[in-house]
Amino acid sequence: MAATLRDVAELAGVSIKTVSNVVRGYKHVKESTRTAVLAAIEQTGYQPNISARSLRIGRSGVIGLALPELALPYFAELAGAVISEAKEHGVTVLIEQTGAELDAEYDVLRSPSLQLTDGLIFSPLAMSQDDVARLEVDYPLVILGERIFDPPCDHVVMDNVVAARAATEHLIAAGCRRIAAIGAHLGEDQGSAALRLRGYREALEAAGLPYDESLVGYVGLWHRLDGAQAMHEVLARGVAVDGVFGMNDTLAFGALRALQDEGRRVPDEVKIIGFDDLDETRYTAPSLSTVDPGRLQIAQQAVRVLLSRIEERRSGGAAAAPRRYTTPFRIVERESTRRADAPAA
Repeated sequence: MAATLRDVAELAGVSIKTVSNVVRGYKHVKESTRTAVLAAIEQTGYQPNISARSLRIGRSGVIGLALPELALPYFAELAGAVISEAKEHGVTVLIEQTGAELDAEYDVLRSPSLQLTDGLIFSPLAMSQDDVARLEVDYPLVILGERIFDPPCDHVVMDNVVAARAATEHLIAAGCRRIAAIGAHLGEDQGSAALRLRGYREALEAAGLPYDESLVGYVGLWHRLDGAQAMHEVLARGVAVDGVFGMNDTLAFGALRALQDEGRRVPDEVKIIGFDDLDETRYTAPSLSTVDPGRLQIAQQAVRVLLSRIEERRSGGAAAAPRRYTTPFRIVERESTRRADAPAA
């Protein structure tokens, strides 16, 4: 029969609670007691949630990844990139989904599953700058995205403002002058939607084009349906539209379908660009121009930074100050913004 906590406790001459504390990596256990418990684990062959070897070296070989919604292709592809990078380092990834709900994001920061992991990569969508104190945790933590600025931990971001400005400038360079922005969040002053709207407005201003509120499509979520509905609403206002900036690719997919349903030819009458460079953008008809925000680099950077913090903690060295890492982006031109006189790529 498999050894139990009680078997380990009896052999080590300690309580079951003490064995549990050692298994969970609880700090306030005498070193002599910890040594006795680990020896008993080794002798009995007891298999806790993490191996006895992991206990000895202070690492489980597992990291956590908390994302808003795996149904959104961006987060699904990001999760895949994180898993691939972690595998390169011999690390397993435990994924949690928050649904972009505030209470769920609070809960994930103190989830019991964290006992199985060495640290957490966390992408909050509901939390805001007002919640920054909740990120002061006693385990290695890396934050993704720009919902929160200057957190008390390492932070990996894309430059939403500059990238959105570049996407809008791409449309302007293609001859667009009446550009719709699909995906804004009403009343939002921080987060990706607000930052990308800011970049859109900066591009218009720099080009001497007026900002027209009737060209902004507001949504609740960033799904295909939301993009299609927002695009239909903008067109129903009777305003001239010759370009569309979808604040993510999924919104742009919906907007593209809405344009086609309305009989607008893309790219001849209306050009459209998305944001995220999802794999699917290569296969839409027409293929979708987009912003590659450096998703692979985000995943690689986040994993590497987290693992360095885990090693720093294990070695007992002084912790370096939290750092902010910004990944590069690039515009990917495809058929949806190509000018009639442009050569095929």
